[in-house]
Amino acid sequence: MKYSQFSLQTLLKFLFLCTILSTFGWLIVHEQQLQRPEKLYVTSSGSVDMCLSCHKDEKLDPAHDAAVIGCTPCHLGNPLAVTKEEGHAGMVLNPGDLRHVEKTCSVEGCHPADAHKVKNSLMATNRGILGTLLYYWGESDSQDTDLTVEELLQSNKSSLALDYYRKLCATCHLWKQKNDLAGVPQFFNEKGGGCSACHYEIPGRNVDDEILGSDNAYVEKPAAKKIHPLITKRVRSVNCVRCHNRSGRIGISYMGIFESEGYGTPYEEGGLNTKQLPGARFYLDIADDVHHEKGMECIDCHTRNEVMGDGTSYAHYEEQLEISCEVCHSDNPGTTRKKASLTNLEKKEGKLVLIGKVDEKVHPVKTAKKRVCDFVPHKRVSCEACHSTWVAQCYGCHVKRDASLTHLDKLSLEETPGMWEEGRSYIRYERPMLGVWQDDIVIVTPGCQDIVTVVDEKGEIEKSFDRFTMAAINPHTTQAKGRDCVDCHASTKTVGLGEGKVFMKDGELVFEAIDRGIVTSAGTTVPFDAYVTLAGEPLQHSSRSTLRPFDKGELRAILRVGLCVRCHKQYDDPMWKEYTGQTVCRRPELTGGGADEDFPVIKGEMVSE
Repeated sequence: MKYSQFSLQTLLKFLFLCTILSTFGWLIVHEQQLQRPEKLYVTSSGSVDMCLSCHKDEKLDPAHDAAVIGCTPCHLGNPLAVTKEEGHAGMVLNPGDLRHVEKTCSVEGCHPADAHKVKNSLMATNRGILGTLLYYWGESDSQDTDLTVEELLQSNKSSLALDYYRKLCATCHLWKQKNDLAGVPQFFNEKGGGCSACHYEIPGRNVDDEILGSDNAYVEKPAAKKIHPLITKRVRSVNCVRCHNRSGRIGISYMGIFESEGYGTPYEEGGLNTKQLPGARFYLDIADDVHHEKGMECIDCHTRNEVMGDGTSYAHYEEQLEISCEVCHSDNPGTTRKKASLTNLEKKEGKLVLIGKVDEKVHPVKTAKKRVCDFVPHKRVSCEACHSTWVAQCYGCHVKRDASLTHLDKLSLEETPGMWEEGRSYIRYERPMLGVWQDDIVIVTPGCQDIVTVVDEKGEIEKSFDRFTMAAINPHTTQAKGRDCVDCHASTKTVGLGEGKVFMKDGELVFEAIDRGIVTSAGTTVPFDAYVTLAGEPLQHSSRSTLRPFDKGELRAILRVGLCVRCHKQYDDPMWKEYTGQTVCRRPELTGGGADEDFPVIKGEMVSE
């Protein structure tokens, strides 16, 4: 027994000694093979960052230069490690990702106040999109919601409307990670990224190609090492357009790009037209916004707080919005709707100018034209209602969910039951429709004209419903010259009746529409382009409780002027100084020679031209 115990103890000591010697030998060999940096790398700010022993060629902006601050303040990892594996442990590829921004961009000494602002901005929360979608589809009694993208990311919360959002809408928010989607155009893959969604620029890229989603924009030139993106405060519009190119389409509209029908015409050499946006979406070139024509970027007008947020989580965009046309084009310029100062608006040699935030180009600022923009009868008309001569109008969104198939959830990045298909009836750009928001006359356009069909696993219709809604919009298609008088006063489409004609029949004013709606499984829809009847009865819902179509009296007053503006086209025409609702045209060849108490007798028809 004693012998056995002695032998076991001896064996254990021997094995322990062998282990020590082996470990010691491995350390000697490892040390001999380890290629240590030649020196200790110290940034100009005084911190040790051994990442610089390998990453010597990255060129960033002066404020984020690795030689100044190192790599780990942004990318984390181990700054004292001498091997790649140890140095990259715990590293993050995108410092701007909202999942870890408090440890990177928002640390004390960098941008400590901004993470809270950005996370509460509408571009991060999507509260406006979620709230209105839930309301449109009858899943909420209010257009307001506290639900955010962050909450959806942390849970499996879903519904019919939320499933639609998760699979078709959820790539336009700041929580999206860059390059997280396989098999989609790179233009869409580069959406999101938190702070990097905006403050991110690839040196040498063709910006025009990138905005239009050309594959040429993403072909990297042969290089010894991958190019490090620039971190920039000079945010170009291409970063905005990645998201603002669907739905309201204000990004591409600003550039004069109209997403046209899917026919691919005019054909080129027997094939489809090459003018295509990402996702094989054909487009036409129309008049770009006058500000874009002059070379202005989005951030030249939009302020820091309305883009990044001011720390308050708002329900809708108009609550976060600061600017308006009057901020520049008024007698008292420079102050936003929230009483902040526009930092790039100043006087040079006694003249008001706006300084470009990207290129520092000086843009002279004109004040509103006297006796035109301040024409008393038009005091309720918003600037965009007159100066936006076209707007993307997407009519009839046909949506089907097939429970027998799966679809990628853009938040969970998992295939889940329920494949969505989406199409439209038609899309137009001419004659923007007008409505009344609070007390202002604004442009309205189809918000969501949803025709929804839900199919179960057996291929049978489980549910179907229609919900037509008009939404107020600033289309970002501002032109120097406003719309002609007849474009509003003699157009049934503009006033909300839809395309058609107004005429007198048996002493009554009658409207005859061109569009009569379509038959769906939920019944016959209202005409797509009709917001209101001639009697002032709304035909579609409105995107806000304070938004409405013109009422009966307003419709008749507007159209009555339409009989006069064909001849009296100028604001300074003496006729307008004396015009009242009882004024009668003295040209019998144009009218029946008189007027009843509501409307002048019309000879012939007033047609939406």
